[in-house]
Amino acid sequence: MLSDRDSLLRKLHELRSEHRDLDTVIARLAEQGALDQLQLVRLKKRKLLLKDEIAWLESRLIPDSIA
Repeated sequence: MLSDRDSLLRKLHELRSEHRDLDTVIARLAEQGALDQLQLVRLKKRKLLLKDEIAWLESRLIPDSIA
């Protein structure tokens, strides 16, 4: 289980890093007036998918609590 948890944590770190990078790229494109709107939409969509995947991984890492 420990190696599974470690691999989930590594993947989570990678996804968070990519999410931050996309945030920076999107902000720069928006500042420049983003001539390619399709590219901007694709980047935003990828960022949303990463957010969902991050949330899923975080939920897997948090143990179930007994109510």
